[in-house]
Amino acid sequence: MKIVIGNDHAGVNLKNNIIKYFSEIEWINVGTDSEKSVDYPDIALNASKKILNNEACLGILICGTGTGIGIAANKVKGIRAAMCFNEIMAEYARKHNNANIVTLGARILGEELCFSIIKKFISTDFEGERHAKRVNKICAMEEL
Repeated sequence: MKIVIGNDHAGVNLKNNIIKYFSEIEWINVGTDSEKSVDYPDIALNASKKILNNEACLGILICGTGTGIGIAANKVKGIRAAMCFNEIMAEYARKHNNANIVTLGARILGEELCFSIIKKFISTDFEGERHAKRVNKICAMEEL
């Protein structure tokens, strides 16, 4: 499994610890490795392109709250980024919404909780069926 991971300056430590914790995953790191301020929309776009070009199957994006980087990623056609605060949100983001990116807030979530959210996100599959109709409607909105 190849996953793209990106972060701004607020998420450097969390990103590095995620990569260490999930050492069995092949990571594509598009985030900064410095705590010097960077613009999270650039990171979100780079990560999104990796998914859309089939270089990665899923993505993890990290900023201070998970909000800004998620908003930026959701502007990219074909991306469904879900900000998750717990395992249930991560499960249903995949199961019902076919989210392809999870966003995390390095300043608001504990590291162990982030690990649990990621485990649930990457181990859950999209259920399709009645949910596919809704996801298709979301995708159609990208054409407006």
